[in-house]
Amino acid sequence: MNLKKSLVLIFILLFIDQLSKIYVKTHFTLGESVEVLNWFKILFIENEGAAWGAKLSDIMPVSDATGKLILTVFRLFAITGIGYWLYDVIRKKGSSTLVVAVSFIFAGALGNILDSLFYGVIFNDSYNNVATLFSEEPYGGFFYGKVVDMLYFPMVDTTWPEWVPYFGGSNFRFFEPVFNVADTAISTGVGILLVFNKKAFGQEEIKTEQED
Repeated sequence: MNLKKSLVLIFILLFIDQLSKIYVKTHFTLGESVEVLNWFKILFIENEGAAWGAKLSDIMPVSDATGKLILTVFRLFAITGIGYWLYDVIRKKGSSTLVVAVSFIFAGALGNILDSLFYGVIFNDSYNNVATLFSEEPYGGFFYGKVVDMLYFPMVDTTWPEWVPYFGGSNFRFFEPVFNVADTAISTGVGILLVFNKKAFGQEEIKTEQED
């Protein structure tokens, strides 16, 4: 797979990700949901932290703003590293499986970092109202945007039987996290690397053996 095809794949994933986020942001109030199927909902939330909504301020003695800034800077370094990895794989004519996987990961990481970098300066707040794109009253600043999540799959939503120790009577929901297209792209890329590991890295192993 060459660079041109990789860039097309990245563009398509990035376009779908940003289109879905902008649509939800400009049509939903924060916390609003629409049931698509009984096991699938569009639920608009905003993520100020890392995976699963975790914040650096929860584990480090820093303010929420400082934690957000650190996380965004870290994401910039991470996306730079992933971008170089993709370039190097293509330059060395790595397997198409590996190029596709890294392209998915890069597109997903870039999709979420765009939220962190720009959404704070182009959208107003979504609390109790639908946000406006390119608002004159943005909710944050450059580097302080919140990641938009909306895909929610509560495939199982029930209550533990009373006889179950500790959990009895409490709610059980699977799948709990709310995520977005960018998260899906990252998970897909990682999944490809795990499931098709030999296909992805086979050519590199052959080249290494030949060089030895």
